[in-house]
Amino acid sequence: MHNTDVYNLLWLWCRLLEFLPLNRRSEEALAASFGARGLAELLRLHRAQASQEARRDLTAALQDDLADDKPVRDLIQDLRDMAHKHAIPDHEVIAIIWQCVMSRSEWNKKEELLAEQAAKHLRQYTPLLEAFAQSAKAELALLTKVQEYCYENMNFMRAFSKLVVMLYKTNVLSEEVILKWYREPNSTKGKMMFLDQMKKFVEWLQSAEEESESGEDDD
Repeated sequence: MHNTDVYNLLWLWCRLLEFLPLNRRSEEALAASFGARGLAELLRLHRAQASQEARRDLTAALQDDLADDKPVRDLIQDLRDMAHKHAIPDHEVIAIIWQCVMSRSEWNKKEELLAEQAAKHLRQYTPLLEAFAQSAKAELALLTKVQEYCYENMNFMRAFSKLVVMLYKTNVLSEEVILKWYREPNSTKGKMMFLDQMKKFVEWLQSAEEESESGEDDD
């Protein structure tokens, strides 16, 4: 579908709303009414546009709150409220958090100093990240974002493993998700470059995992 067609349909949507009683302009009523009239595609486009706008609004609100140095506990509550209102899942919220947090710093151009600077910068936001990393899907979304960021910003290439280890030590990323990321293929750019960086840490995780399983067997 061409952009012109999309805009025309959305314009039609807005016009059609005017013909519905005020008490029937809820999403549920609109879905039923428009579905019955063969306008399911229009409803889908409306929801997609509303979803994009909600994500832009959440991003802008978080950027403003970060600029105002709002306490993390308030950031968490505000994000939860907005995410709940617009049905934005945690794995998408955490990707937005990463994007906003990483855009807030001027990075050192020396690679040997950058990894420590980035870890220190991120550490202050780990409670915020942890609040939305409550599922394997959300954790994996964050880990994938870290991977993308380090690949796309060349100075961060050597910082990847340090950032992942820091997120593990601060309980943002779990052992299970890191091992899943390491063992299973994904199409995100840069993974092959970071596998070697992560090898020693993953071997340590695997060793700890095996010791834990052995202990359970002994019991």
